[in-house]
Amino acid sequence: MSITRYISCVLLAALVWTIGCARTANPLAGWKPCSSDDPVCSNQTIKDDYQDYIQKLPPKEKVFFQGGISFYEDGAGRHAVKIETPYYGVWREHALIYDKDDRRIKVITYSGGKYRS
Repeated sequence: MSITRYISCVLLAALVWTIGCARTANPLAGWKPCSSDDPVCSNQTIKDDYQDYIQKLPPKEKVFFQGGISFYEDGAGRHAVKIETPYYGVWREHALIYDKDDRRIKVITYSGGKYRS
């Protein structure tokens, strides 16, 4: 293997490792947290939907779930639920986005960072 090819492989591996280990930007940045007691943020439709979502998580992820749920609103009538699950040293976060009619329109799953080294 030539030295240029070797260096290219090392640089490519470093790039892939850096991108793969980078923390994903928070899709709920700019959203305001709201209380689970606030009927606007946590109505029965949203509650039923996120509980169903949790039940459908993969077994290896669901077994670690400890109830990390947060509620958000964006000021335009949309709501979101963030579900945090510890998963083998990484916080896996699920952002469930709802429209003004409380229908889920998007799910974004991302890494929220590490909780052990």
